[in-house]
Amino acid sequence: MTGRQPLAARALLAASALAAVLALAACDPEGTDGGDAASPALSPAASAPKSSPAASKSSPAAPPSTGAAPSSSRPVYPGGKHTLTEARTAGGLARAAGDAQLSDVPVDPGEMREGMTLVEANYRPKAGGSGRSVLFAGVDNVPEDPSRRREHLWRGLIDYAHGEGSTGDPGGSAQYPAGPLGGNLECFPLGSDTLCGWVDNSTAGVALFPGTAPADAAEQFVLMRADLEH
Repeated sequence: MTGRQPLAARALLAASALAAVLALAACDPEGTDGGDAASPALSPAASAPKSSPAASKSSPAAPPSTGAAPSSSRPVYPGGKHTLTEARTAGGLARAAGDAQLSDVPVDPGEMREGMTLVEANYRPKAGGSGRSVLFAGVDNVPEDPSRRREHLWRGLIDYAHGEGSTGDPGGSAQYPAGPLGGNLECFPLGSDTLCGWVDNSTAGVALFPGTAPADAAEQFVLMRADLEH
């Protein structure tokens, strides 16, 4: 009997060890250790692109584009593209000659690229007017949003007008019918004078009308535009 007791003890010890192993297997059925069990919690962060937070922070600080505006943000008007020409007569007004003719470019047109046309000319006022010429300045094949180019032309025209006798500050602009060529036409007062400007898909033009009310200037500008733009 005594010779069998060590064998029984070893059997009991083996059974206990087997039970412990089975208990551990039940707690971890996939057979993974503690390090592997923690890895699913890291998978969402690991799958997210590391560059996305930096990109979202840097994009608002990106400088504005100086080239052509994206088509989604650039207005599109009916009528396609147009070009400008220096007409001898614009809206019934004859182009000035002699001393009244322009000898330089009084209004800065902004950046001029190949294929663009600049037209700047004085046109004689109608009888009974202030005696000062109507100055027109315009460009075609504008690569950026033409509204931006019109703003640039307006700023130059205001400076020119003040040098030619206009007084006061620019008033609020109002929109007027643009005529058969479409686009957008706006005018605003500058003292007793008026500045008008049009834009469409490819051109921007502005004009100074001395001693003229905005509504009358807008009507005359539409007539001039029919001869200056094609």
